[in-house]
Amino acid sequence: MLPTPSSAQPAPAAPPAVSGASAPTAPTPPVAPAAPAAQDPARTVAPGHDHRHAGESLPDAFWSVARRLRETFRETTAPWEITPAQARALVVLLRRGSIRLSDLSADLRIAPRSATEVVDALADRGLVARGPDPTDRRAVLVTVTPAGHAAGAAIGEARAAEADRFFAALPEADRLELHRLLRALLP
Repeated sequence: MLPTPSSAQPAPAAPPAVSGASAPTAPTPPVAPAAPAAQDPARTVAPGHDHRHAGESLPDAFWSVARRLRETFRETTAPWEITPAQARALVVLLRRGSIRLSDLSADLRIAPRSATEVVDALADRGLVARGPDPTDRRAVLVTVTPAGHAAGAAIGEARAAEADRFFAALPEADRLELHRLLRALLP
């Protein structure tokens, strides 16, 4: 069995070969283990918490949670055969009402071409409709259809229930603090 770095001790040095009479040599003292390196507080695990993630940095922990939320979101919206991008667009449209495609693109923080693709997919499913903007004939308004309202409401309820399950691991005070901290990071 190979020794682990923390249990490895250097082998004592062999006494030098002396011709003729051998003189006694003093034993080599063992080398003291190195002092532990200072630990990054963002990589420590609080007592009582899961040690599987010990040593994980704050950004790594954040992205792990974000990845898990995205996976949960995909699973939650699977029955409606809607992508996360389409669901986000539907949520924005439900919140804002009829808006220009350019405004939807800005709200979603995606390129106009990507917003067009998302709206095309929603329109193909009958969840949104395009129409002229009465104030600018060159602009297009996107409006949620009755089927889109029904799908959006059902998806919203499913997402809220899943979010409640996801965040249930945190006490209410921690959830409120997490929400406050995340909002503080947004522009």
